[in-house]
Amino acid sequence: MSTVQRDTSVSVRRAQSAGEGFVNSRIFAILSRAGFVARALVYGIIGLLAFDLAIGQGGKITNQQGALRTVEQHPFGHFLLALLAVGLGGYALWRLFRAALGHGREGADRGIERLGALGSGIAYAAMCVFAVQILTGPGTSGKGAKKTAGDVFTWPAGRWVVAIAGVALAGVACYQLIRGLRKKFLEDSKTDEMPQPVYKVFTVLGTIGHVARGVVFGLVAVFLIKAAYDYKANEAIGLDGALGKLYDGAYGAWLLGAVAAGLIAFACFSLVEARYRKI
Repeated sequence: MSTVQRDTSVSVRRAQSAGEGFVNSRIFAILSRAGFVARALVYGIIGLLAFDLAIGQGGKITNQQGALRTVEQHPFGHFLLALLAVGLGGYALWRLFRAALGHGREGADRGIERLGALGSGIAYAAMCVFAVQILTGPGTSGKGAKKTAGDVFTWPAGRWVVAIAGVALAGVACYQLIRGLRKKFLEDSKTDEMPQPVYKVFTVLGTIGHVARGVVFGLVAVFLIKAAYDYKANEAIGLDGALGKLYDGAYGAWLLGAVAAGLIAFACFSLVEARYRKI
């Protein structure tokens, strides 16, 4: 073995050892569980605003970035947003370390689950960065799905990148539906520590919440693939666009209300996960 290969191997082992040490630390546990609270707040705001719109009580359709801006506009908004940024960063770290090591302190990811953890970690890291940008730079605005797709279309093979992203998100949607309908999420939680009433409510919330996310992600995936096929960036949508499509269709208020209630259920599910998830 050459000196370079030996040094590289030693560096990798040291990095892995450092990662293992961090994963087993108390700060990792605190940040990870704070991440579930942050995720609950984001989905709760999106769901509540959409539900209010569906029942005619004001409200609006928004996405994750809009949810962060909603937090900023409330009393003590900057303080709350700073806490939320820490939580989102903690969730991103948890997912990224699970992707890199294949396990956390209590749970493990395998195969395609590690790819999912990587994608989720990157997405939540981006949300954390956006929250910090709001705190440090007034007027910061995130890119919408149409603008992002338009930028990607300018890349070499950009059309294929958008199509692959759509197919990948379709896979995520199917995973969410299966995870919810087959109650696979129970395997990742410390259900043996739950009181029976908590277990029953947790199961219902998890089923409804995962199905709602599956529906939303599925719609986003369909329109990403359509945008790539038609080579039209303006056909791409994000989470807010998916909710808008539901609202604009037949029985729109009912469909939006049902999915919004599902997102609220997912927010409540995430709060329980903050206590019982195997991190």
